[in-house]
Amino acid sequence: MKNTEIKLKQHEVLPTRKQIDGLRNWIMLFPSPEEIDGIPYADSLLNRRSQLGRKKSDSDPLKFDLANTKASHVVYACIDVSISSFALLTLARKMVTAQQSQKAESVGIVVKGFEIKLAERIVEAIIAAAGANAAGMPNYKSEKQSKTVLQQLNIYGLRVRHGYKRTLAEAEGNALARYLSMLPPNELTPANYTKRIRKLASANKWKMEFYDNNALQKKKAGAFLAVAQASPDKDAGIVRLMYTPKTYTSKGKVILVGKGICYDTGGTNLKPAKHMFGMHEDMQGSSVALGTFLALTKMQVNFRLECWLALAINHIGPKAYKPNDIITAADGTTIEIVHTDAEGRMVLADTLTLASQQKPKLIIDYATLTGACVYSLGSSYSGVFTNREEFHPALIQAGKDSGERVWPFPLDEDYEKGLESDIADVKQCAVEGDADHILAARFLQRFVKNDTPWVHVDLAASNHKGGLAHVPTDTTGFGVRYTLNLLLDKKLP
Repeated sequence: MKNTEIKLKQHEVLPTRKQIDGLRNWIMLFPSPEEIDGIPYADSLLNRRSQLGRKKSDSDPLKFDLANTKASHVVYACIDVSISSFALLTLARKMVTAQQSQKAESVGIVVKGFEIKLAERIVEAIIAAAGANAAGMPNYKSEKQSKTVLQQLNIYGLRVRHGYKRTLAEAEGNALARYLSMLPPNELTPANYTKRIRKLASANKWKMEFYDNNALQKKKAGAFLAVAQASPDKDAGIVRLMYTPKTYTSKGKVILVGKGICYDTGGTNLKPAKHMFGMHEDMQGSSVALGTFLALTKMQVNFRLECWLALAINHIGPKAYKPNDIITAADGTTIEIVHTDAEGRMVLADTLTLASQQKPKLIIDYATLTGACVYSLGSSYSGVFTNREEFHPALIQAGKDSGERVWPFPLDEDYEKGLESDIADVKQCAVEGDADHILAARFLQRFVKNDTPWVHVDLAASNHKGGLAHVPTDTTGFGVRYTLNLLLDKKLP
């Protein structure tokens, strides 16, 4: 994966006419047309005042060329001070995409008339969108199309000391999540995935452990092994990555867990063609966990962090697990198999058990787990679940503030009735499949040991046609930006 590192140049003052004439591409943002006064070529902008007044802040921005020697292409909009993070990021994506279509390598950004905090939010959104747009994604076309990549942003009207390092780290983590998710399944097998992770671990000085088939048999991780047993290649396993800062302020650690099903056929309960196509992205939970882990490492956070990834393929074949099998998980729980396409909760069950034995202060897991969550929310939001109801306000607010929106679902005890088995400790899922996203979370919760605070993210928004918020691709990498807000701004737990 090749990422272009976007360089930032900040200028506290507004641009001169000479500076505007020196750049081919500009993004200009104001709270109202009145604030345009004082900007070079203000007349050209004000002539479009009536057009701008008819547009909402999250609609398409105005685009036109200036009458200068470079015919500088300007994309501009007026932004309501109450704009939501999601709407702001969406507008930023449209503005960056408009300049990318002009093959821009360097773009000037003008912000004028805003309070400093809002100006910083606006510029941050543009940088996030630029980072998402510049990231290279897999391309296997025999005739390569050259893409001019945005390499530099020249910011006028604002200078901040932090240099948007967090936004750039988030962009790198999101790009990794999307890139891995888009790789074809014959490219990203569990074995090749593990090799890629080893390279990342070496480059970022992470400690890495890999629990292969033999190690998991010793740990009696029957839930994970049931899913992996049909694979002709015994390359499935659980990856454990560890980041420890030189100094840290807390004894506890945060653990990120990801579902990494590199392809999901549905197993014995084979998926129909319509629902099997695209199942190479059923590992996006793992790539989001890994991308988040990378972003937090790049920021050199001052707490210990681990990342556990459950990597396998849900194969068909004579050795595949099947409905009515009784499986014993690593914690001794016996599971009655109902539907082999509910494999994600199986691999996560043992992974959560092993991870929670570390007694972290928080576990967050990510998974493209259930169609029921997509049916409930669509693909603009993701679902969240937690064993700490008091987390709900922070979980919602982190979604609003980050622009990666979530909504919490209940985990009340009476839902457990849907998982009662006549022959085992628990059913894997309900036969009818009602409220499957809630039942899946109830199932997972029993494998979170030591009363560990736990958040489960069901990634309904992992793929959204046309992109989502600042991300221009259908594959969104949803969760990296959200988690950094949750851990660093909301300081969960």
